[in-house]
Order: sequence, then structure tokens, then C-alpha cells
Amino acid sequence: MKKLINYIICLLISASVWAQESPKEEDFYRIVTPPVPEGVLLEVGGLCTLPNGSLGISTRRGDVYIMENPTSRQPYFRKFASGLHEVLGLEYRDGSLYCAQRGELTKLTDTNGDGKADLYETMHAWPVSGHYHEYSFGPKFAPDGSFFVSGNVAFGDEEWWRGESRVPTRGTIFKVFPDGHREEWAAGVRSPAGLGMIDNELFYTDNQGDWVGSGGLWHVKKGAFMHHPASLKWVNENSPVKMTEEKFFAQRDNRKVRNEAGAYIKPENVSEETPQMVYELKEKYASVQPPAVWLPHGILGISNSELIKDQTQGSFGPFTGQIFIGDQGQSKIMRVFLEKINGEYQGAAWDFRSGFQSGVMRLDWAKDGSLFVGETNRGWGSAGDANQGLQRLVWNGKMPFEMLTVKAKPDGFEIQFTQPVDKKSAEDLASYSASSFIYKHHPVYGSPPVLREDLPVKGVKVSPDGKTVRIVIDNLREYFIHELNLEGIRAAGTFYSLVHPTVYYTLNNIPEGEKLSMSELKTSSSGKAKPASASAKTKELVSPDVKGKSATAKAQVAPDFDEIKPLLQKYTCTACHAEGKKVVGPAFRDIAKRKYSNQKIVDLIYNPQPQNWPDYATPMAPMPHVPKDAALKIASYINGLN
Repeated sequence: MKKLINYIICLLISASVWAQESPKEEDFYRIVTPPVPEGVLLEVGGLCTLPNGSLGISTRRGDVYIMENPTSRQPYFRKFASGLHEVLGLEYRDGSLYCAQRGELTKLTDTNGDGKADLYETMHAWPVSGHYHEYSFGPKFAPDGSFFVSGNVAFGDEEWWRGESRVPTRGTIFKVFPDGHREEWAAGVRSPAGLGMIDNELFYTDNQGDWVGSGGLWHVKKGAFMHHPASLKWVNENSPVKMTEEKFFAQRDNRKVRNEAGAYIKPENVSEETPQMVYELKEKYASVQPPAVWLPHGILGISNSELIKDQTQGSFGPFTGQIFIGDQGQSKIMRVFLEKINGEYQGAAWDFRSGFQSGVMRLDWAKDGSLFVGETNRGWGSAGDANQGLQRLVWNGKMPFEMLTVKAKPDGFEIQFTQPVDKKSAEDLASYSASSFIYKHHPVYGSPPVLREDLPVKGVKVSPDGKTVRIVIDNLREYFIHELNLEGIRAAGTFYSLVHPTVYYTLNNIPEGEKLSMSELKTSSSGKAKPASASAKTKELVSPDVKGKSATAKAQVAPDFDEIKPLLQKYTCTACHAEGKKVVGPAFRDIAKRKYSNQKIVDLIYNPQPQNWPDYATPMAPMPHVPKDAALKIASYINGLN
């Protein structure tokens, strides 16, 4: 009897553990909003922690503030400089602040010690055409003492693609030296909002658009060419970039693409249906630089911004040495693990923390190891609906159950966890799913995920300490994004699921080495299907039949947001829409108020009508890649909001 009672108690304890809700992002990382004086509009374009711990803040409105005691409850703000033009970066060196304005790199110095800059020096001025989209980002210090700056392309109709380089430096990354001269460094960027030095090497983030199928993180070598051809019009024999317009377009259609006047024209055989990829250009020209890590559009951001390496030595959690990347459009931060295979960077990317009050534009470390987050959304839109903000992300010291690293192997991937996994769940093949996909390289704005394939997981091997799992996967593809879902994995003891169960690994190179033998692997599967995140539920309802009698029928109940969210993310709907508020496009609730039929919503997904929403500046792109059944589920969810 005693044994039976003990057994029942164990079952009850086990059931209660399984019933516990798994912790979320906010259970480990707290967003703190410091007080900002009334009348101070930050619209942060740059952040810089000074040697004494104060925080330098530059704004899109042309001001520079110093925030003293920035991690205290009562920080003090003072205006350091003003009258500048859209300052989208800030750095400190030897007593001066350096910022990239729209058309110049400026040095700001307080020479008389009154706390305000009284000396504004132009380090270098570059040409601008006056187009609103010609943002300049930076600077970042290079190891040789120079400054890296990046230049946005213009937006318009001068070229048959949308992004234009109307003046030199637009669509490039360049260096400005202390003596004031400028040197080209790399070309082919589109909207390079984030520059960052990682172990003395330059990286940048770009935003989805024409010729850039999705945002991502690029390693920037001298002479490199990324995706966008606009800046190639300025390439000459003195440039380190050896890609030319002729080479670029010849690779695409193998024929002359200039008209009689000498202007480049749209080749007849380049269209939205042309399935060409960046790696095809790379295979022909070594200077082409694909992303080290793709950040799938609408899932890991829509307007990728600042990148920063965790150098806190554990003050910010278990991710020392990894990269954090902000996103302006989705008001969140992602996490990236990099490794080098065959001399090239590649790696894994996860969601990390969402819920910021405005679009995340800039990041910098506080002296206490917390992360300053500078925000803005005026004219750009963001999931966080405040126009501007300065917040701080603080780790509470508790260990989240996460994938710590994902490393490529000759036959799959090795995943290390922050905590030991439950061995039974980790050895069950039903806990895993995998697929791979890529984006088109074409002049159309953005790209759907293409060439997607489901990948069979053949077996797994769990380390004795439970903190590492090798998964063996068939049909790995170089240059493709490999999506791994570990929704069935549980933490040992607590049986919590992963805070972020999905990772996206960009496999630019498959490493050489020994493959695991089948005898080393666990290959059994419970066969238990994971709950379909967007599956419709049914309920009994009573409705009159044609004869006026009541009849019981099964009816579909619209999925709620939690159920439909994975589908919305997969097809990038969340890149522009939220349930209850305007982002880039209208809120789903506002769409529901139009009372379209489900079929009408599906039709509008495939063939949007921007004239229906005249108050929204950015037109929706057609989404023909969304399968009909998925589009109908999305339509059902939207109409269910009524």
C-alpha cells in the first residue's frame, strides 16, 4: 500500500511539472525604461557609452545628449550639441564625439569644459543628391584609426530597379581617415543600417528590398560586393571593388544590356519568375559576398539595425561572444552565433527579446553589463507604437533554457544547450523537424522563401551530460538557410520547453570530417504529431436547415493569434501587420472591419489593392507563395476577430 501511495504521489508531481507553463523571454530579460525629461525627443540614431559610464545619445532631429548616471533611477540629461542633420551613429575617442550626419563625418569637442560642444569640425564631406532616402550610418572605428561609414541608396525611378546611387558613396561602405581623405571599401549594399566591428573585422546588416531578398548579417572584406548593383556605376580602376555593371548583368542574361544612349535597361529575360540566387553570382565572381547569416524576413526582423558583440563576460547571461542585432520594424532584438568554416563566416540566428516601445535602432553596453536600446519609428513604422524611446535590457541572473550554439557538421548539426535536456525527449525523432530554403536575387522588392524542402532527421546522439545533441540530417544544401524546430525538446527535471525552439542556420559551407555511423544514433520516433499551430478547431452549433428546422452541424472555429502566429511568421505577414495596431500595414482588426469574405482576403493576399488603404505609404507586395490552404486559415483568423 505504501508503495502504491508513493507511486501515485510521483505521478501527481510529474503531472504538475508537465503542467507548468514554460518561461518566456520576459522571465529572464527585463525591459527598463529610464525617465526622460519632458520635451526631450530622442528618436535615437546613435548610442555611445563614454569611459566614465555616461551615455552619449544622438538623434535623428540633429541633437546630441549626454545622459549621466544612465543606469540610476534619476539620470541627468544635458544637451551636448545641436543643429546637426539626422545623426545616425555616434562614437567617442580621445575626448571628442564623432557622428555621421547626412553628408559628413563630424567631430564634436568641448574645448572649454562647460559640458557642451563648442567646436564642430568636418572630418570629411561626401556628396548627396538631396533625396530623403540617402541616410548615412556610422561611424565605427577601424583598427588603423580610420572610420567606417555606410551610405544608403536613394529610392526612385531613375533605374528599372528601385534603389539608386545618384552620387558616389551611395550603396557603398567607405573609410574616412583622420587626415580627411576618403577610401572606398566595399560596394553593393542597399540600406546598411547597422555597422559593427567584431574582433577587429567589419560586419554590417542590410534591409530587405530590391536585390536583397531578406535582411541579414554580412562580413565586409575590402573589395567585397554584396547584392545591390546601384553603386557599381561609380566603380573605376582605382576602386578595390572589381565587380562591374557589365559583369553583374552579363552573369544574369549573357547579353548586352545598354541601350543606344549608353543607359542600362531591363533585360527582357529578367523577371520576378527568374529564380537566380546570390550564390550563383558568387560561383562566378569571388568578390561576391553572400550573407554570413540570413535573418529571415518577417521572422527575424524586417529592418535589421545595430549589431553588437556580447563582451560582458557573463553579466548579460550565457551568450558571451555572441552577436545581438536590433530590428527597427519589429521592435526587437535577435541573437546570432558565428563560426568559421573553410575561411568563411556562417552561423545560427534566433529570436531573443521583443516588446520594446519603439523601433530598435541602436545598441550599446552599459558599465553594469546591461544593454542600452535606442529606438525610433517616425516615418518608418514599428511594432512598438511609440515614436521614440530609450530603454535598457537587464538579465535577472536566471538561466534560460535555450540553444546556446548550433554548429555545422558534415552530416547535420551539433546543438549545445544552456541546460541539460530531458534524454527521452531528446532521443525521440518526433521532437525535431527540419527544412531548408533560400531567397531570390532579383530586382523585385524582397523575395518569398523559395526552393523549400523538408529534410528528414535520420538520427540523434545525446551527450552523457545532456547538454549537447548531434542531429543527422539528409540533403544539406550549401548557401541555404536550414530551419531547425526543436519543439519537442524538454529541459531535464523541469520539462520546460525551449524559450526559442526554432533556429535558422545559414550553411555557406558544409564542413569536412567524420560522419556519425547509424550504430551511434538513436533512430526511434514516438510518432506523436506535434499540435498543429494553425489547425482549426471544431464545435457543435445549432443552425436552421432549409426547412426551418434546427440541425446540429460541425463548424470551423477561427484560429486565435497564438495558433496562427507560426503561420503568419512563416509567410512574413507579421513583418507588416499586428493584431491590434498599425505597423507598416493596417492591423488585422482593421482589415476584419471591412467584412471581406475569406475568399476575398485570399484574393487580396495574392493581388493586393493598395488603393483600398490610401493612408498607408508602403504598398503591399503580392504574396503568391502563400499556399491556398494557409491563406484561407489566415483569412479565417482575420474574420474571426469580428
